[in-house]
Amino acid sequence: MDDTEPLASRRNWDPMVKLTHWGIVTAVVANALVTEAGSGAHVWVGYGLAVLLALRLLWGLIGPAEARFSAFPPSPRRALAHLREIASGHVTRHASHNPLGALMVYAIWTTLAVVIASGIAMAGLPTAERTGGRESAQPAMAGSSGAGDEEPATPGAAASPDRAADEEREEREERAGHTAVPAPRDATGQAGPARDRDAAGATARDDEDGEAEEDEREEGPLGEVHEAAVNLLYLLIALHLAGVIFETRRSGREIVLAMVPGRR
Repeated sequence: MDDTEPLASRRNWDPMVKLTHWGIVTAVVANALVTEAGSGAHVWVGYGLAVLLALRLLWGLIGPAEARFSAFPPSPRRALAHLREIASGHVTRHASHNPLGALMVYAIWTTLAVVIASGIAMAGLPTAERTGGRESAQPAMAGSSGAGDEEPATPGAAASPDRAADEEREEREERAGHTAVPAPRDATGQAGPARDRDAAGATARDDEDGEAEEDEREEGPLGEVHEAAVNLLYLLIALHLAGVIFETRRSGREIVLAMVPGRR
């Protein structure tokens, strides 16, 4: 397919290409500058980014001719020929991306896919219960450890310091001649207040363990892959912007105007 056209032809991307392009730009900027890494907003912006990238890839199969992959196949040979064309001062207008731009587009899409995949692997797929970050699991755990709940303890568990203190206090009261009514105990011999404190402590430890596991996922191999891909994405975006500026100075503003929303 010949992807070149006369210089006089007016270039313009279709609405779906513009929507996905500027939507991806907005999502990347939002997660880079606005949201906090790992927050609920950051994760949901990532889901939106995944949808936008999927739409653009689908459009590369069923969209108009200039938006399809066949219009800008990745070709190092054609990219080198384009570099020679730049060196010679010759300008050819392309109906779609020029060969160098095509390589950049595929590099950005591949890096975006790695960023999205690693992010979803750490955060999980979207669910109705997700309320943003690690807070979603805490209410359920807190509600199961009320003061009136009796949770069976492990048989033969060691007596807590609270239990020993209760027994010692009762013995002192008996020696002093007072009639003390022993505090109700469960199957392990623990008094109510001590049992409740132990249950609350166990719940707090469970919460801390859950947060530690999430932090480990974020700081583990997936987190490293995600961070490296994000940094590579920023570098590719900078190179892309530099290429757009250079091509605009070389061949005119048409390359920028073609992506302006609302332009017909």
